[in-house]
Amino acid sequence: MTTAASPTRSEADRTAQSGPRTLAEDLRGRTDAALGALLRVRPDLTTPVPVDLTQLATRATTRASIARALERLDRFTLQVVDAAVVLPDGFPAERLHALIGVEEAPAAFERAVGHLREQALLWGPDDALRVVRTVRDLVGAGPAGLGPTLAGALAPTAPSRLQELLADLGLGSTHDAVSAITAMTDLFTGSTLDALLAQAPEAAREVLDKLVWGPPTGSVRGADRPVRADAARTPVEWLLARALLVPAGPDAVVLPREIALHLRGGRVHRALEPAPPALVTRAHDPQAVDSLAAGSAFTAVRRVEDLLELWSAGGPSVLRAGGLGMREFKRTAAQLDVPEAEVALWLEMAYAMGLVAGDGEPDEQWLPTPAYDTWRRTPVGTRWAALAGTWLDTTRVPALVGSRDDKDRPIGALGMQVDRTAAPEVRRRILATLATLPAGSATDADSLLAHLTWHQPIRAARLREDLFRAMLVEAELLGITGRGALADYARTLADGRVYEAGDALTPLLPQPLDHVLLQADLTAVAPGPLVMELAHELHLAADVESTGGATVYRFTEDSVRRALDAGRTATDLHHLLATHSRTPVPQPLSYLVDDVARRHGRIRIGTAAAFLRCDDDALLGELLADRRAAGLRLRRLAPTVLAAESAPDSVLEKLRAMGFAPVAESATGDLVLTRPDSRRTPPRSAPPRVAGEPPAPSEALLGAAVTAIRAGDAASTGRADEGAERDGEPVELPRTSAAETLLALQAANADRRAVWIGHVTREGRATQHIVLPLRLEGGYVTAHEQGTGEIHTYPLHRITGVAEVS
Repeated sequence: MTTAASPTRSEADRTAQSGPRTLAEDLRGRTDAALGALLRVRPDLTTPVPVDLTQLATRATTRASIARALERLDRFTLQVVDAAVVLPDGFPAERLHALIGVEEAPAAFERAVGHLREQALLWGPDDALRVVRTVRDLVGAGPAGLGPTLAGALAPTAPSRLQELLADLGLGSTHDAVSAITAMTDLFTGSTLDALLAQAPEAAREVLDKLVWGPPTGSVRGADRPVRADAARTPVEWLLARALLVPAGPDAVVLPREIALHLRGGRVHRALEPAPPALVTRAHDPQAVDSLAAGSAFTAVRRVEDLLELWSAGGPSVLRAGGLGMREFKRTAAQLDVPEAEVALWLEMAYAMGLVAGDGEPDEQWLPTPAYDTWRRTPVGTRWAALAGTWLDTTRVPALVGSRDDKDRPIGALGMQVDRTAAPEVRRRILATLATLPAGSATDADSLLAHLTWHQPIRAARLREDLFRAMLVEAELLGITGRGALADYARTLADGRVYEAGDALTPLLPQPLDHVLLQADLTAVAPGPLVMELAHELHLAADVESTGGATVYRFTEDSVRRALDAGRTATDLHHLLATHSRTPVPQPLSYLVDDVARRHGRIRIGTAAAFLRCDDDALLGELLADRRAAGLRLRRLAPTVLAAESAPDSVLEKLRAMGFAPVAESATGDLVLTRPDSRRTPPRSAPPRVAGEPPAPSEALLGAAVTAIRAGDAASTGRADEGAERDGEPVELPRTSAAETLLALQAANADRRAVWIGHVTREGRATQHIVLPLRLEGGYVTAHEQGTGEIHTYPLHRITGVAEVS
């Protein structure tokens, strides 16, 4: 059995003498392209841009940054990390290859090692590789189910006991504990271990077999009791007497790492996963997929509109702790006649887009924002693109609505408990994976989950499986997928080209109609989407009874009165119906409009606390005699005027419930129009995105960052000094004309690159600086000082000149 992969300290020490001594030195030897690649795959390192390579190396080894980097690694690369942390620093690549054992997949091994080096998790030359110490800390003391090294396991052992173990192993005594442990380590990493294991009783080998692949610890009573080889009676005692097992406490034993690696055949992992599991696919007609998805996309836009139109007349209350109460949430779902899970999606997307917010009043309500009116006036394809793009980027997870938190409290919509920082990355990976399949091809949730989990197992473990499956359902509802396949027009979503997807969707959408079909039962059927103006008027004058392939509107007394309250007249309503109906206007509908209009506004309510006036004194007498109005405490002030002790709103509501059609009037006697569509919050911005994965830097930013870091490193290491002297000798400052100086600074600002400037202080002292210009205005340049990392402002007239950084 080979033991070539087992690490020894002496070999590592010999190979560690070559190559860079620190990570900063390793980074300093990389090309600009390699530094840019590091910043691209680890975008958190660019916020803010480090002042030099030493600071970049320091930031790249922080615990938070390393944790983010490990979360991005696939399963096989993490297996390589496990093997790397088993070896002491300064190991050759061949040793790592032997621990992995990837003879069947050498390309995957080279790719994984290259990826780790690109991310600065592994550094150094091929003959002396090193693992960043923070990586070792995060992986932990037991990588791949291995226990501690023999030296670590025996560290608490008394010197006398170490000498007993040496004697039982047939080794000579030593003068100290270190040499004793070294002698045993050399024995266990040599060929003599096979001979020792061959002498082990069968039951002892069975004990080792149970621990070899982890966990490496077991429970044994009296494990810390010293046992000599000739006194061993049980299989565990036989192993303890020869240090093949080591006590880990009074009642626990542990299998040393060297023994486990030998029994594993010199490999860290039992099975390797160099490639993701294949996706199980099924084919559909691409045109059918696009048509189905486009229909869902159009429905998604309508659902958001229906929701916000419902709340335009007055939305539910905002809870004291924020969010929407579960009772109001369920009521909204019932009013829209859609499942609660779907309502949660539309609510959360509208909130994340900034289309709905609290109005900020003392009795705060959820209302549409002015941004909703702007969004509603854009084409449907553009509206859908904004909706789909928000779903991709938001950290809000609608599927959490209705579930319970860690304290068994319900999670409500629009609250602070539905954010998950991993959600955007998971959604984008879903789309990116589906985009690799041929047009019309779909895969099942189990296969897709296994595939994505291989690519980012650490991050996937943070998102529950049910939430992942809910994301697939949400993609279907939003029209991003159809029958589980990515719609052709949605392929650009995975690349971030959201509005290109909207433009590609537009030809597939149904054309809006400018007509309805009026029925004798006081309903109107819209056989398709309506133009915005007609839809708005119908929502005002009728109630939506059902949706689907066609929308059914029902006219009632309340709905007609709502239109009259908003300023429409009977003539306006008759014209609307006659102009936009492909069928004759039914007589019952015309009678309904005329009857409500005839009674509308005969009674007017103003403020006294409230007063009622009506030209028909008989109608007021009827009202006074009606027992249902007793609570209003009405009294006659004049033949056509009544006074009430209730507020005008209460009087309006009561009289309408009694079957009257009163209207409110202002203090000047003018009619007060109530517009259900006019309820809006003050201007509101979209809620802030919960801090999670930093955005990927642009190529321009990467280039500027690398230039700035190089310039700062040159300044900090003495290759470009801040002062106007170098080694006691004066340095000639750059000299350019005022016009050339201004043009050079403007170009550097536009290109985001550092430049070398000469500057004369107020005291007349000449200095030089390497700076990254940030802003030029008012005769001053504000710049990032590469040497100190601070922001300074320089008067242009004191800058002697500008030169490129060499």
